[in-house]
Amino acid sequence: MPCGWHRHLMLSPAQAENSVREALKMGYRLIDTANAYVNERAVGRGMRDSGVAREEIFLSTKLWPSEYENPNAVDETLERLGVDYVDLLYIHQPAGNWLAGYRQLEKAYKDGKSKSIGISNFEGEYIAELQTKWEIVPQFIQVEAHPYFTQKELRKTLDKYGIRLMSWYPLGHGDRSLIEEPVFAALGRKYEKTPAQVILRWHTQMGFAVIPGSKNVDHIRDNLNILDFTLTDDEMARIAKLDKGERYYHRTDAQLKQFAGWRPDFEKA
Repeated sequence: MPCGWHRHLMLSPAQAENSVREALKMGYRLIDTANAYVNERAVGRGMRDSGVAREEIFLSTKLWPSEYENPNAVDETLERLGVDYVDLLYIHQPAGNWLAGYRQLEKAYKDGKSKSIGISNFEGEYIAELQTKWEIVPQFIQVEAHPYFTQKELRKTLDKYGIRLMSWYPLGHGDRSLIEEPVFAALGRKYEKTPAQVILRWHTQMGFAVIPGSKNVDHIRDNLNILDFTLTDDEMARIAKLDKGERYYHRTDAQLKQFAGWRPDFEKA
């Protein structure tokens, strides 16, 4: 992996297969992977072994910059996953010839190979430039978001176009100071939930799709157990005061160059 790669929890193929299978069995229906996680074949195996019908699963993956100019990138991705279509296809980074990557998404959407399309890590100047070039507006953007960094500025653009936010680092990259904020402890006591469950519930009430990663089956189970309570407007306002406008992951232009030059070592069939 390129130096400085801080993307959310990386699972080995065996861990990914196990996590996907167990998560689907306990009721999860959204699975998120990527070319760069080099576990797409494992995710496909986990889906098949779960016994859950393909049409019940919302599957998202992402094209990596080294694939943007590969005319077969989408078909090869589908082959690795063992599916005829994905529900959501992203371009992963605004690196390399990202416009060629975006054109691949638009074509996949028109061809029925992806039910929706999205962009990942396209903030600031990148989403501003893409707006002048897209033919089809992306339905999703995947970016870092949590109570310390609520993407306030970006959300003005997203609201204008009806683009949904999917948050990574939803629990602040495991930062204890976020998890241990007194407001989450207090709300956890009130609702008989853990602070992490309160934070995940906050994401859903913000309208964010959320993708906490885990290889721990107990954590996977806990992360789903957030649908039986609702934070009040006052409680949401208290959480809003935590926003510092501070992210954990700071990507540099040098890293974007590295991303463009790195090729995933895909799992062999």
